[in-house]
Amino acid sequence: MASAACAQISIAATSPLFSLDKVNSMERLEPVVARAKGAGVLRAQILLNRARFSSGELDGAFGSNMRQAISGYQKLNALEVTGTVNVATWAALNADNANALVSYTITDADVAGPFMVVPENMEDKAKMLALGFASAEESLGEKFHTSPALLKRLNPGKNLALAGQEIIVPNVLDTEPLPKAGKILVNESSRTLTVLDVDGKVIAQFPATTGSKHDPLPIGSWKVKGVSANPVFHFNPKLFWDATPGDKKAKIPAGPNNPVGVAWIDLTKEHYGIHGTPIPSTIGKTESHGCIRLTNWDVKLLSSVVSTGTQVTLQQ
Repeated sequence: MASAACAQISIAATSPLFSLDKVNSMERLEPVVARAKGAGVLRAQILLNRARFSSGELDGAFGSNMRQAISGYQKLNALEVTGTVNVATWAALNADNANALVSYTITDADVAGPFMVVPENMEDKAKMLALGFASAEESLGEKFHTSPALLKRLNPGKNLALAGQEIIVPNVLDTEPLPKAGKILVNESSRTLTVLDVDGKVIAQFPATTGSKHDPLPIGSWKVKGVSANPVFHFNPKLFWDATPGDKKAKIPAGPNNPVGVAWIDLTKEHYGIHGTPIPSTIGKTESHGCIRLTNWDVKLLSSVVSTGTQVTLQQ
């Protein structure tokens, strides 16, 4: 059921590159290929997101995360796996005939804050009461799975910190809930996390950051040990190869800008888990300290369908 705040589009002033007519149209869609940018890419990203094949942060630009999302979607739907949105893939995606962009009225809660400057240093983070959003646009970007830069391009001249303001956002809130997960599969080479239901059917795929040469992904079979929402992060410099000499243990308060984001899915492998991030644009593109890192919205969704004992397979 769509949110009452989301409605048919009635706003006309948007960036020409992402015009409403182009993004919401189901006709005259060009193939979406590597390095492409614009309305077709954004539409495909949103429809993939709605189908639970996340390309990470929505930005209207074709990158490696999007290629993996397309490939996973094509494989599930018995389409030729090309990693690009061709005619057959457009036809499948457009079976979802909802508008890709919708209007949304900013609520009091969206702009209530408190917003804060988040320090870089762990010792300074530990002095904070919470690690909330830096701004209303960051909060709205996370809510609608989009980069703040794209949100501003979709809403030129709009005040994103003003309750009651009508803005244009990706239509990612009215999707059906996922069924219970039976297994999680993390693939190091593709940098993806795939969710299977209890019958072994793929139900979702997310881009993931999966370790580094210093802290490689612990290949093998593990299980979910527990799930924590809005976790406190216990920083131990002995566990971080890149810790600064003199760093001390620190208790980092909860919040979306906490180093592990809004959820921690603990694994039976000691010190390892699946968690969120304060910087969604880096997912699948940088390194981690061995853990599996997702965007905050993807790990929040994942944490809602796993439970203690869910199988987790980590493979190359």
